[in-house]
Amino acid sequence: MGDLGQRRAQKKAATRELVRTTAHRMFAEQGFDAITIADVAREAGVAVQTVFNHFATKEELFFDGRISWVDDPATAIRERADGVDALSALRCHFLEFLAAEISALDTPEHRCMRATVAASDALRSYERGLVFEAEYRLADALLDTWDRDAAAGHEVPADTATAAPLIAATWLAAVRVLVVENRMRVAEGYGAAEVAATVKQLGDQLLGNMQAGSTAVTELRAALPTPDRRVS
Repeated sequence: MGDLGQRRAQKKAATRELVRTTAHRMFAEQGFDAITIADVAREAGVAVQTVFNHFATKEELFFDGRISWVDDPATAIRERADGVDALSALRCHFLEFLAAEISALDTPEHRCMRATVAASDALRSYERGLVFEAEYRLADALLDTWDRDAAAGHEVPADTATAAPLIAATWLAAVRVLVVENRMRVAEGYGAAEVAATVKQLGDQLLGNMQAGSTAVTELRAALPTPDRRVS
């Protein structure tokens, strides 16, 4: 890329960051639903179309830079260390996520962000969609990993097509419940660090049991009788 192209890219990145930081400040101060894209554009000193050039929706703008958790579970599997199986890598990732997510409630910024989401139907709906997206990406990562493992002669679930979405859905649901319920405990006055340590311990036990039981729930296809395909 030439100097002109680099300057354009830098300007574009700077404009995007300006829009995002301006919007996040305004959302925190006044609430998500009270602010429009036009308000953000005016405060940032850019055109409304400029905002839309970077962010398709106001919800996307709000969550920008705040949703690494959508990709991180899949990344933890794809980038796991040699010799570590997929579910062990996933379990380790989720335990660290649980502790970090609850501990973050010690910071005013994170508490404000969570309060803003809780106060907006639009944000809660958008976040639910992000959870489903994380589930799909995690299932894809499991399938890809198990395909490679099978080709290399490693043991994989007998029915990976069922195992991948089932594990993605159940593990993410378990982690989400632990996070949501324990955010409430911090809001009730319990120390975030103390709650985070307890949640991590509980999560380790829960995910450990789910990992141990994963074989039993992923042998469906192997247990089914061969279908009778004769045409009468």
